[in-house]
Amino acid sequence: MAQTKAQRSAAAKKAAATRERNRREAAAQSRAAGKKSAAMRQTKKAEKATGQARRAAGSVLKEGKTAARAGGKAAAEVAKAAVKQAGREDPAGSRPRTGTARKK
Repeated sequence: MAQTKAQRSAAAKKAAATRERNRREAAAQSRAAGKKSAAMRQTKKAEKATGQARRAAGSVLKEGKTAARAGGKAAAEVAKAAVKQAGREDPAGSRPRTGTARKK
């Protein structure tokens, strides 16, 4: 049975509407995927930056600790040298501290 011109026209309109709907859905899906991939990319970048910051802070702390230790050793050596130059044995002096004992 042959189709009439009106039937062919209606089928063409229906097909065009379907193609347009599919195109819009594909575009929406692509946009959503782009947002997801951008979010994932940003998340990974943030995680990487956090790890780098943590490592940097750790090394700074470690270096600070080393510097503090070296400073403490240097201060102790200076105190020893000052004591030896003064001819004393005890860097705190031989006098007991006054006013520091707690009362019971």
